[in-house]
Amino acid sequence: MARIISIVNQKGGVGKTTTTINVAAWLSDFGQRVLLVDIDPQGNASSGLGIDYKNLNKGIYEVLVDENTRINEAIRAYKPNFHILPATPDLAGATVDLVEKENREFKLAQNIKEVVGLYDYILIDNPPSLGLLTINGLVASDEVLIPVQCEYYALEGLSQLLNTIGLIQEHLKPDLKILGAVMTMYDSRNKLANDVFHELYKFFPERIFRSVIPRNIKVAEAPSHGLPIKDYHPYSVGANAYRRLAQEIILNRK
Repeated sequence: MARIISIVNQKGGVGKTTTTINVAAWLSDFGQRVLLVDIDPQGNASSGLGIDYKNLNKGIYEVLVDENTRINEAIRAYKPNFHILPATPDLAGATVDLVEKENREFKLAQNIKEVVGLYDYILIDNPPSLGLLTINGLVASDEVLIPVQCEYYALEGLSQLLNTIGLIQEHLKPDLKILGAVMTMYDSRNKLANDVFHELYKFFPERIFRSVIPRNIKVAEAPSHGLPIKDYHPYSVGANAYRRLAQEIILNRK
């Protein structure tokens, strides 16, 4: 059965989608069968893999809202063992459309059950918010990976995120676990980045990945080419950092 991991942080611009894409790409390179689920209405994980999500007929929105759409109808192959369930523009209205549906927090979990046996890893790219879509992502997941940007304001809101995860554990998904936090956009020359790194231990003692994602222009360029960093510039420091993170995740089974 697949390990289902939500990549989540309600603060935007922390490298959440970049982390999802590149961890998924490296996991597939290591021979794992991977499904990336894009439930962020911005659709950046979809476009970052070269998918013209604005012209798709079916995506995650239809899977969540339309009872007649099966999840396998919307999944697309990026590579033979790396698939994506893309976002579509209609996803922006999913929160409103789901409100009156029965068991609305479990829609993604119910659909993923149909394909969970086909993959080793299912990675969910959540919106930068703590709304109904993110709740669906968390409820569908076994573990949570939290990217944290190495800036002061990135620490603000972590308490709220952890509180939300706690509520999900209490009321909806008791066995949801925090896999850990990963530092992104790290610059060792920046004293503040090191201060943030140490401060983070107060939130995640023994749950910070040793792999740290540095600031790297090649990582920033890759999405504009519709490629993960391992395919765009495989020998860059950013590619190596995400390779190490994927290896850590494989070894880090709770």
